[in-house]
Amino acid sequence: MTHVLRGPGRNRADVAVRSITTLARTGVVRPYGPRTLARLGLALTRWGTGLAGGYATLAARDPHGIAVHDELGALTFRELHGQANALARGLSELGVGEGSAVALMARNHRWFLITAVAVGRLGADVLYLNTAFSGRQTVELLEREKPVAVVHDDEFAEAVAGAPSDVHRLLAWSDEPVAGTVAALAATHDRADLEPPGREGRSVILTSGTTGTPKGANRGSGSLAAGAALLSRIPLRAGMTVHIAAPLFHTWGWGHLNLGMLLGSTLVLRRRFEPRDFLRTLAEHRCDAAVVIPVMLQRTLTLPKAELDAHDLSALRVVAASGSALPGDLATAWMDQYGDTLYNTYGSTECAWATIATPAEMRAHPGTAGAPPIGTTVALYDEHGRPSSGRGRVFVQNGLPFEGYTNGDTKEVIDGAMATGDVGTVRDGLLFVDGRGDDMIVSGGENVYPQEVEDTLARHPAVLEAAAVGVVDAEFGHRLVAWVALHQDVQVSESELKAHVREHLARYKVPREVRFVDELPRNATGKVLKRHLTPTDESE
Repeated sequence: MTHVLRGPGRNRADVAVRSITTLARTGVVRPYGPRTLARLGLALTRWGTGLAGGYATLAARDPHGIAVHDELGALTFRELHGQANALARGLSELGVGEGSAVALMARNHRWFLITAVAVGRLGADVLYLNTAFSGRQTVELLEREKPVAVVHDDEFAEAVAGAPSDVHRLLAWSDEPVAGTVAALAATHDRADLEPPGREGRSVILTSGTTGTPKGANRGSGSLAAGAALLSRIPLRAGMTVHIAAPLFHTWGWGHLNLGMLLGSTLVLRRRFEPRDFLRTLAEHRCDAAVVIPVMLQRTLTLPKAELDAHDLSALRVVAASGSALPGDLATAWMDQYGDTLYNTYGSTECAWATIATPAEMRAHPGTAGAPPIGTTVALYDEHGRPSSGRGRVFVQNGLPFEGYTNGDTKEVIDGAMATGDVGTVRDGLLFVDGRGDDMIVSGGENVYPQEVEDTLARHPAVLEAAAVGVVDAEFGHRLVAWVALHQDVQVSESELKAHVREHLARYKVPREVRFVDELPRNATGKVLKRHLTPTDESE
């Protein structure tokens, strides 16, 4: 059994050729007339390959194409380009420039994108804030990262209220007509092209904070190789209509924002996710693809069968999921309902995407995280840093380099590969992730990974979602406690769920206790906040 999985590409030159071939197949690389080529070359030379340059090239090659469709309607590539230029001028007057930063705390809508492009046009960095951060977390991050301005939706005004007095505050979205919006700032400035900065702006994505204080992860300005890697296993094509339901501030949503720019996609954005609206949006816009986090699929499938059947999703060719593990039989349940279009990506904020599971792989090997795409290597090492042919710590090396945390820290690296923090195994050329390394408990001398227990509980027909954590136990060292949310109007006992786990797993993996809750606490990217599930009663 090997400890290494390698995606296509024997060396750097081979990876480059495969990447170009993939980009050509998807329609990114295609023939243009001399004038269009000249405009594209000038835009990329001036602005680079990030959002600032990418949307400049789209305005040059497809000015009347629809860039974004949100609650405000449609916006063309030319309109987006002009509004970003105007906003950049306004931000410049506030002191935003090369090497400075702008914090962005907004939901999925046009002004999220326009702001990100505008900041890039100034050579400044965008700090993407999680919309679920508390006021204390937000203020701590603003004090630590020291942005010139924070652009936020009106609903997050309280979260940024304690920002340092020298940080400018601008509204990205407000349901009421108010002063101080980025739209108003852009409306008062020229839309003509700016002089390019001397540096490309960077994107700084915050870690989820599920296991500690959120840290800023430098993601640079994006990478064609990273886009080609995703496209090598997910059949997205140029010019598709793509509904990005996953939060744009998260690595998965941000990655598809960049991928949509690369492909010239029409992005369909909605500020909030609601299962019925999700299906309605996909049907009404005849979306070719949807970008989601697993809990979105989970909640959608709780709708009555008649409602699921009522929406025509025949145009849907790709459902790209990532952000957390697909629990239980969620993958097959979704594909049984809407066809074999689901692709699940495993990765992290720091290493981006590591493996991708295709529909065929998930049907044949339930629970797999898939195989590495072009230019990606996944390796397993033990706790001493030695190659592990059994269960081991997951390390990844790919074409989207992590540039370190903004506080100067970095992740463990072995032989050029970066730790994900997870533990897994390799079988049949595919990766299987057992869970977070720091989630593992030792109960009665046996190693237990909660994710395996969670998946087993989730397969019980009465269970909607489940989470398991280890708590200190005087007799066994630790014991497993499970929190379970049931489907509406369904009942099951604690003993029945324990028997279900005992039937499928070893006896020592059966939770000592099952607690019932209405729903699991999650952050804005759908990850379960296990720190909120710690027992607090005196007997614990």
